[in-house]
Amino acid sequence: MNDAAPPSTNDLLTAVLFGPNFRREHGFWRRLLTTEPFRRPDGGTPDERLALSYHRLRILNNALDSGARLAADPRALAALHEWLGPVDPALTTVAGIHYNLFLGSLLDHDAGTLRDLSDFLALRRVGTFLCTEVAHGNDAAAIETTATYDRERDGFVLHTPHAGAQKFMPNTSPAGGPKSGVVAARLLVDGADHGVFLFLVPLTDAHRALPGVRVRRLPARMGSPVDHCLTSFDRRFVPRDALLAGEQGRIGDDGRFRSEVPNRRRRFLASIGRVTPGKISMSACAVGSARVTLAIAVRYAGHRMISGSRVARRIPVYAHRTHHGPLAGAMATVYAMSLLHRRALDRWESAPESDRDEAERLVAVAKGWITWQARAVIVECRERCGAQGLLENNGMTELFTGIEGAITAEGDNLAVHAKAAAEMLFSVTVREPAPEGPGDTDDPAFLGGLFAAVEDLWFARARERMAAAPPGDPLGRWNAASSAALRGVEAHAYRQADEAYAEAVAALPDGAARERLTELRRLFALRWIARNSGDLLASGRLTADQVTFLPDAVEDAVAVVAEHTPALVRSFALPERLMSDWPIAGPGYADVYDDPEGSWHRGRRAGIRGRAAEFRRPVCGSRRRPLREKVAALGTRGVLLAYWGTTSVLSRWFEKPQVRVDESVHPKA
Repeated sequence: MNDAAPPSTNDLLTAVLFGPNFRREHGFWRRLLTTEPFRRPDGGTPDERLALSYHRLRILNNALDSGARLAADPRALAALHEWLGPVDPALTTVAGIHYNLFLGSLLDHDAGTLRDLSDFLALRRVGTFLCTEVAHGNDAAAIETTATYDRERDGFVLHTPHAGAQKFMPNTSPAGGPKSGVVAARLLVDGADHGVFLFLVPLTDAHRALPGVRVRRLPARMGSPVDHCLTSFDRRFVPRDALLAGEQGRIGDDGRFRSEVPNRRRRFLASIGRVTPGKISMSACAVGSARVTLAIAVRYAGHRMISGSRVARRIPVYAHRTHHGPLAGAMATVYAMSLLHRRALDRWESAPESDRDEAERLVAVAKGWITWQARAVIVECRERCGAQGLLENNGMTELFTGIEGAITAEGDNLAVHAKAAAEMLFSVTVREPAPEGPGDTDDPAFLGGLFAAVEDLWFARARERMAAAPPGDPLGRWNAASSAALRGVEAHAYRQADEAYAEAVAALPDGAARERLTELRRLFALRWIARNSGDLLASGRLTADQVTFLPDAVEDAVAVVAEHTPALVRSFALPERLMSDWPIAGPGYADVYDDPEGSWHRGRRAGIRGRAAEFRRPVCGSRRRPLREKVAALGTRGVLLAYWGTTSVLSRWFEKPQVRVDESVHPKA
């Protein structure tokens, strides 16, 4: 018989957030961030914090059984970002670049090539990725760094032709140790331009850039310190095997270029294929950061006491609807972010070649939507924590600036969504016909249908605007349709998140966990539908009465979710040792501001003989006072009483039988 206890409500909801393999996929990272080297440091200069991030990278690498295995596993890379992103954004940045963009690119290209990766796996050399340039960000296919094939030396000459072609923002300084980079450059063979390929290039030793490489630190950016640099090449030579070859192209022993991909843009996309796992990792980082921020805000709201309606009564600030309402909405959003992140990862991993483009588009749309939602959640939670949320030691400012980096990394969100909008604008979506007349807003299936209706409305509006624009002007036609099409992409992301909610609810057994997830889904749906109620009313999908009562329905849903939000935080599975690193996450947060020299520590009490004795807590070091001072403060009778009490306790202890070796010892709770 199986006597194992059924999973608790909290366990079931944790599985909803992290998937069915929570311990296997996330356990290692969850344990790692609670170890002493990964605890939050106290202050430090930007250079010291940067050095700490690279030091942690080496500790992380030593803890892995194989860096190559991590680089080849998108789920493990996502989990790394999900857990380490909220703890050390700089570490997460350099680790993501090294394992995903650098090592992953080396492993993905030309698997039959024997390439020595031992220096990179042992972190004797740190890997980085150089793609975008000062003049080429989201249009990286147009980069101007060149790699010209030199037949005599059988290798390539990398060169930066002008200031706009400098590589922009890679972490290429000697900080953290010697570095090598995977460099995107335009391949020129006998005067012919074959498009953008990747090249493995040593960049620095432990102290300076190597000959033919110039590295200059960029001004400090907002957020955690990373050694972002401008990097350029002055006829830097690398051998032929530096080219990361594959079906997109290679140079043969005869010095001729061959490719199985005739389109230069597709060659470029094949070369930078690691950007898609990077987008998944950015989504994971945003999800993890939003969870931590929400957990801090909810916990702080529970033990931040304020005056109630009666002067003598103290209540937690969470008791106010103005405070718990936004946090309840954030909880519904964070669950939606988590579910959409898993949905995009699952689809991309399992997609057949015929569905690959659609799966990659979902990853891109999810990355944009999730990182934007994370920013909104973090800002809301920061505001709910007041001035405490502005202090660096409470972690929220670092997470806010960190999410700005995720919004821009692996493709700027707006550009990524604009590309998806252009693709979806010309695609035909076949849906089941909607039922005639409005449905019941208490029916989850009806609410789900409204998500699809909003998406269809915005894309229909975009197509109408494009059709009405003057012909012969492609840019003008796109400008006419783009705003509506972007709203359609946003609606598409909301629909995907709601469908992920529906699947998760259906997979849960009847009980409290399913009820909690249903309540969260309803709040998420009603808030989105209320935002689009005008369009839904005009299209006949909602009645005037339903629109009138939507605000009340939202308020009722908020009240239901807010009641369970403190318990829902526990489903995030955040270790208590991690939460203790943020002062306002604990009930004793005011102790952080205690002043040993404060007047409240100088209590006065009458001595035994009527004399007053003053007790003063020292500023630092041991809090013990010299024995002479203690005796003087106690007086003769006090000393005799202390002596009698101590000898009585010791005599009783010596009368006890000795504890045998094999007896269990239970520590205090």
